[in-house]
Formats: sequence, structure tokens, C-alpha cells
Amino acid sequence: QVQLVESGGGLVQAGGSLRLSCAASGRTFSNNAMGWFRRAPGKEREFVAAINWNGGNTYYAESVKGRFTISRDNAKNTVYLQMNSLKPEDTAVYYCAARREYDSTVYVRDIEYDSWGQGTQVTVSS
Repeated sequence: QVQLVESGGGLVQAGGSLRLSCAASGRTFSNNAMGWFRRAPGKEREFVAAINWNGGNTYYAESVKGRFTISRDNAKNTVYLQMNSLKPEDTAVYYCAARREYDSTVYVRDIEYDSWGQGTQVTVSS
């Protein structure tokens, strides 16, 4: 497994921006596909965005497409989620996840990931 630590969450007004970071340690970071998920109060965890090992392939949930951008810096062992035009419905705990994979595939189901961070709270006020 890989150890993941998220940061960058906080309180922001609607229309604002935040950038989440997820720092990885353990197995070679560049051998992992990465994903971001979120869990809002009273709801199931849901997929947000995914990226393959080298950043050449990304995929987004429809609800965030055009507003969020996932990226990674393999030299820094970090994956990012840039969140713009935030809405109150984006309020959730955000988790990053890793899966050992070294091809162009991205993964959207949480059961496909084997390592998870502890989460970071994002609150968007109206």
C-alpha cells in the first residue's frame, strides 16, 4: 500500500476556489493511478476525478467537469485537485485514493483503489 495525506481543505464562499493536495509515501508514486472522492453529510462516497500514472489521462464526474482539475507531480509524489467555481453542494470530506497501475487506465469506482487518505473537509458557504 501507499500512505496518503490530504491537505488544503477549508471554508470558502460560493464561487471561490481551493486546491487540495495529496502527498504520497511508500511504494513508488508514479506506479499508481490516483483518484479523488468525496462524501457529503448523509450521502454515500462518490467519485470526483481520476488520473492515470503519468497524468496523460484524466476523467471527471459530470457534476465537477469544467470546474475541477486533477493533476499530479510525480517528482513531488503529490496529486492535486484544483476546485474552482465552488458550490454549496461541493461541501464534503474529500479523499484521495491510489491503485497500483502503470498504464493509461483511470478508475472511477472506490472498490478499485487499495489505499486511502484520511480526508480533508471542504465547506462551501452560500
